[in-house]
Amino acid sequence: MAREEGAAGSSILRALRVVEAVAAAGDGVTAKAIARRLGCPLPTIYRVLGTLVAEGYLVRLQDVRGYGLGYRIAELHRSLAEQVEPSHSVRMILHEVHGAARAATYLAVFRDVDVVIAHLDHCADHAGPEGMRVGEPAPAHATAGGKVLLAGLETGRLGELLAHAGLPRLTARTVADRRALDRELMRVRSAGAAVELEEYRRGVAGIAVPVRGPGGEVAGALGVTVSRAEFGARRWELEHEVRQGAGRVARSIAALPGAAAQS
Repeated sequence: MAREEGAAGSSILRALRVVEAVAAAGDGVTAKAIARRLGCPLPTIYRVLGTLVAEGYLVRLQDVRGYGLGYRIAELHRSLAEQVEPSHSVRMILHEVHGAARAATYLAVFRDVDVVIAHLDHCADHAGPEGMRVGEPAPAHATAGGKVLLAGLETGRLGELLAHAGLPRLTARTVADRRALDRELMRVRSAGAAVELEEYRRGVAGIAVPVRGPGGEVAGALGVTVSRAEFGARRWELEHEVRQGAGRVARSIAALPGAAAQS
């Protein structure tokens, strides 16, 4: 039984590695290229590819005589995004903050030990930072919204999350030292707002504030991002808009059915 379970686990892991290899290589990658990349026998790769194509996780592209990601992958990502998506009323508030602040506007929430972007409202004139995507984790220590969420945690839970995510240095200004981050989180708690200045992406700055749940806990973080130069000129205007928006989002959450029972 243990041998069968081990073989099944190896097959699953191999299939996942094949999907990752296709994603990294892009449309048109061949079975031979995948076999070389993974160091697997070509017949084994062909069997895995056949199963993944049949299940919709990969497609066989006849025009380029290779493989590409299947549409089942996109379906899974949509399902993930829908699971963290806020209510329609909250999304409308974020859209209005986006318009009033003239800035990309986002809501960040916890999903177990990750800080995830639940919604991002942006446009061509006010685009979100490169790499910030709905349904995907954001580096908590390097984003204003992430720092707001970290600041609301007890010490033990904070240590658990940082042990999971680490403190990778994304730019020259990223706070990548635990003591420095602790000091920063103290400032966030005192001010009730967090600021990022080119810590996540060069040339990008932003501010975020907590969204309080019915029981007063930090249920999320509402933030905006603009260029570093624009932030210097509009910092207080942006803070006013996110504070107003966070209050409206909190009231919207409190009005949802069952909110009182969850507090």
